[in-house]
Amino acid sequence: MEKQRCYFVIDMKSFFASVECAERGLDAMTTNLVVADNSRTETTICLAVSPSMKALGVKNRCRLYEVPKNIDYIIAKPRMKKYIDYAAEIYGIYLQYIDPQDIHVYSIDESFIDATDYLKMYKIKAKDFAKKLTNEILEKLGIPATVGIGTNLYLAKIALDITAKKSPERIGWLTEEKFIKELWTHRPLTDFWGISGGISARLSKYNIYDMKGITQCNEDILYKEFGVNAELLIDHAWGKETCLMSDIKAYKTKSKSISNSQILPCGYKYEDAKLVMREMIQEGCYRLTREGLATDLVNMQIGYQDDREHRIKGSKRLRNRTNVYSQMINDVENLFDSIVDKNQLVRQIGYSFGNLADESLEQYDLFTDYNKLNKEKKLTHSILDIKDRFGKNAILKGMDYMPNATQRERNQQIGGHNSGTSEDA
Repeated sequence: MEKQRCYFVIDMKSFFASVECAERGLDAMTTNLVVADNSRTETTICLAVSPSMKALGVKNRCRLYEVPKNIDYIIAKPRMKKYIDYAAEIYGIYLQYIDPQDIHVYSIDESFIDATDYLKMYKIKAKDFAKKLTNEILEKLGIPATVGIGTNLYLAKIALDITAKKSPERIGWLTEEKFIKELWTHRPLTDFWGISGGISARLSKYNIYDMKGITQCNEDILYKEFGVNAELLIDHAWGKETCLMSDIKAYKTKSKSISNSQILPCGYKYEDAKLVMREMIQEGCYRLTREGLATDLVNMQIGYQDDREHRIKGSKRLRNRTNVYSQMINDVENLFDSIVDKNQLVRQIGYSFGNLADESLEQYDLFTDYNKLNKEKKLTHSILDIKDRFGKNAILKGMDYMPNATQRERNQQIGGHNSGTSEDA
């Protein structure tokens, strides 16, 4: 008989805000603090709000102007490097007790842990082991955490997202039996991991509004509506999950893409937006070169100032598979021109390179000037060497110095946000 497994999902509460509180010697559970770059505009998004702010009804990822004026609070400028350092220290605490093969870092503030073998090793109960880990994180770093405990990975995640919120200990625990008893009739369905608003809406066509409804629905209907994904939906409705930590560790994606996007500080006119797009494609070519890859497909997404709910999308197959900026920029500019309304102000630009292959599989036509191409490749490698030694802004192109260019500033950011290093001061 297969032994029953025990999984934890540990989530740092309002992680960015909690780090800023810890850095100030403040209690994250009682301090009103938001993480936002107020040097931009009041429409800037708050990356995190402290738990006490949430208790006052302030939503995470709100815009700064949406915070009620009657609340006194601290505004902390994002420091992404600092948050990464804290995340590394938290992972270091896990490693004192758990092998890396039993840890999956799901995001900067959330990790899955297979605790099965460690309960016997340390002669400790699951909840006590979870408390031991989170108490150590709180004592050493000042970061509070919430934990979901489950007999499979799915139940651990649901225990975190739903059950733990009702626990004064901030620990939730679920078995398949408890899931059926306590959460089968829980609504809305979108509270459950993996069920989006779109899936919920499609289920509502069949008067299904909770997990119990899924189990009572004719499976043929579900397979017709969702295809092979119906199997996972049905398993989760019963609280079942076959995926193990070893499956996560062994998983390799079948395809790979490189992508980037940014929200501009204000609405950009057509030519200024096109300049930013060129900068982004140049950086994308640098990344392709670093990773020894080439692409023959570019996807683009544009968001306008006056219509942020909708994104304009387009794709273009390149004439050649390449990682050289000069070889692809004309095709990319043609794509940009074809989808962008010149009368609209652009606020968001995103792209992705698809169909990636090893750069040894680059393809060029008879009109390619190979001497010029090889010179550009050598120059690119030299530029990357200089950037590695002296920083991303050590060498730039002329377009990066244009008034509305963004790359110099973004080179000092992490994930599009202020890194918090001395260069940002």
